[in-house]
Amino acid sequence: MKLKAIYEEIINEGIKADIRDKKEIEKNLQNLKKTYDALKPDEKKFVDADSLFNPFSDTRILHGDFSAEIQSLIVGIDVDTGELLLVDRLKEKGVKIDAVVSHHPAGRAYARFFDVMDLQVDAFLQEGVPVSVAQNLLDARKEEVGRRVNAANYSRSVDAARLLNINFLCMHTPCDNLAHRYISDLVKREKPNTLGKILDILLSLPEYETAACGNNSPKIVIGNKQARAAHVYVDFTGGTEGPKEIYQKLSSCGVDTIIAMHQSEEHFKKCKEENINVIFASHIASDNLGVNLMLDHLESKGKLKIHEFSGFRRFKRSK
Repeated sequence: MKLKAIYEEIINEGIKADIRDKKEIEKNLQNLKKTYDALKPDEKKFVDADSLFNPFSDTRILHGDFSAEIQSLIVGIDVDTGELLLVDRLKEKGVKIDAVVSHHPAGRAYARFFDVMDLQVDAFLQEGVPVSVAQNLLDARKEEVGRRVNAANYSRSVDAARLLNINFLCMHTPCDNLAHRYISDLVKREKPNTLGKILDILLSLPEYETAACGNNSPKIVIGNKQARAAHVYVDFTGGTEGPKEIYQKLSSCGVDTIIAMHQSEEHFKKCKEENINVIFASHIASDNLGVNLMLDHLESKGKLKIHEFSGFRRFKRSK
């Protein structure tokens, strides 16, 4: 497949798994296009053109030839200058690598990654939180994240890819969407009624089993194995953590258990105040799950050789 085709498949698969209604995503893209078309020529240069067809601000081809034929990928959870230098060294030693894929965003995909947080509004709505509450709390949290990101030197790895002439892309929320859907469907199907049974479900998956063997097992951080779970909320997508005030609203809507990739100390304390049970599924293991699901899809579209590095391990699933 060509690099552009891989990028398009990632976007389309991410949309299919998105919490939001597909018509809503399309409407948002159409509105962005109308706004773009109304801009003056000298204003259009400041618009990220990918945002007109790609609803995931944290997923981009960061450097490379869109028409390049890709037969082999090296895939990692985090890719910075060190990883790119390693790729360059491997290529010198004769390893065929046509493109580097990072899960976590870099460059312009990191600079505006917080725009994907908007999909959290729909996640909260599904649990019964009023739209005005969800939107206002989320807007304030987005501004907070935006201020933090604004200070970052986010282009370092992209500069390295450019100097080394390496095709480089990142795929964040599309993969997180796939992991979110996968775990949500498992919970709905298996109907675990205790936290212990949720742990058993996670540990039955190779990504979490591997993490557990490396001392990074899924863990109960609020509650215990015998604690009952009736209304489980899976918190796997949306760019980063949402507003900490949302836990009081979720508790009021009946949520008693959260399966999260991870939480900050502030968010953890809020869950404790609201008596919500919390399981940390393991951040990197959860990222591995989403990336593996995306690679399953990409490999169904064309033959690819996958190399692992930077915290990623490949596990294939049959259809």
